[in-house]
Amino acid sequence: MGGVDYQLLSTLLWREQELLDLLLFKAEEKQYLIVTGKTRWLSRIAHEIEVVLDQLRTIEVERAAATEVIAERLGVGVNPSLRKLAEAAPTPWNDLYAKHHETLLALVTELRGLSDANRELIEGGLSAFGDALLSVKAPSAGTYGATGRSDQRAHRAVTLDGAL
Repeated sequence: MGGVDYQLLSTLLWREQELLDLLLFKAEEKQYLIVTGKTRWLSRIAHEIEVVLDQLRTIEVERAAATEVIAERLGVGVNPSLRKLAEAAPTPWNDLYAKHHETLLALVTELRGLSDANRELIEGGLSAFGDALLSVKAPSAGTYGATGRSDQRAHRAVTLDGAL
């Protein structure tokens, strides 16, 4: 049964990567529409981005459940980061999870680097995804928004990078 659980998690991680990649494509598409002034399509692309974010949230719930099963078997504590899980997993899953981790981190970093036109829309959805994306470790310094007050959304986005 164990191999099945490892395979399920890997499959969910592949799906997550595909969705993040699609999200990146949609965000670049939105940027193109803004730059070219084709604003009539903006509500459609915003809806498409929401659909992808909803799919990410669904996958996230499934992945969290799959991670819990494996974490319990490996004895790595509750809600471990993917990196921690990779370190404890047997071969060949350790290498595979480490590669998933690397790819997810790169995709999330790229998504966080999007232009201002996309950032608010994407980070709103990514923060929910990021809170659970892999165990969240709060950064030592607070993150402050433009107002000077602690910006919760920015904080969540920052913890996402630390969690991976």
